[in-house]
Amino acid sequence: MSFTRRSLHIAAALAVTGLLATPAMAQDKPKVALVMKSLANEFFRTMEDGAKAHQKAHAGEYTLVTNGIKNETDTAAQIKMVEQAVAQKVSAIVIAPADSKALVPAIKAAVDKGILVVNIDNRLDTDALKEKSLNVPFVGPDNRMGAKLVGDFLAKSLKAGDKVGIVEGVSTTFNAQQRTLGFQDAMKAANITVVGVQSGQWEIEKGNTVAAGMLREHPDLTALLAGNDSMALGVVAAVKAAGKTGKVQVVGYDNITAIKPMLADGRMLATADQFAAKQAVFGIELALKALAAKTPQAQLPAEAKTDVVLVTKGSK
Repeated sequence: MSFTRRSLHIAAALAVTGLLATPAMAQDKPKVALVMKSLANEFFRTMEDGAKAHQKAHAGEYTLVTNGIKNETDTAAQIKMVEQAVAQKVSAIVIAPADSKALVPAIKAAVDKGILVVNIDNRLDTDALKEKSLNVPFVGPDNRMGAKLVGDFLAKSLKAGDKVGIVEGVSTTFNAQQRTLGFQDAMKAANITVVGVQSGQWEIEKGNTVAAGMLREHPDLTALLAGNDSMALGVVAAVKAAGKTGKVQVVGYDNITAIKPMLADGRMLATADQFAAKQAVFGIELALKALAAKTPQAQLPAEAKTDVVLVTKGSK
């Protein structure tokens, strides 16, 4: 099921109507927990800011608690955050899972307690959900399509037979896998050779280490495609350290503020914007609508697609 931005705003309005129509609910506002990945990543800080701004503008409708892990791979800490939200008796959890499979049991436990769960940013593993007979709606972009947009743009500046490397996010996450597939789709279509895919675990330093290794191993690389902009920052530094600025193109994904000067001066060629501030809001609005309508978890829509667009030096 697809939701447009307008329909999600209408959904939020319906949620408000439903809440106001029930005096008991009006007095006892739903509490929504937003559980994110690493707040060291600007993308998730932007997501948190967007959610807080939405709650402030709709303070009469719901309360919000936000939390995020310290680094991208601290899955155990994120599981504890879900358990804390359950203990706090929240009405709904909106989660960007650090691992597509590992979070499923904790989410199942939350749903069993009557808490509504909505999945954003990184899709939970379909088979893991089926195994638990669990339906969790995914609100987010088509990561494969977004990465292909970036890859297609990069391919215009390369030629058939050129060699490139992919710096992947955390390999157990669905969005990392999808972005790698999107990059590979674009390279294959342009007859460009992908010499390797290695995980930079979504982080600047690890992205830098992986890129430096690829540049040493393949001195004839023409480009590095990073699965997010945090890793791209590390890649740009590695390219500079190797004395190959301008010779090795770099692309990313997320459109964080820190890469804007790099797009402007050519250190990066392109990225994709998946609107971090809106993603959490779309998830929250879907949850509020379901709470107001008393829609059970099993009857929630399977997914709600959000936008992803190419961003280059010429983008407004």
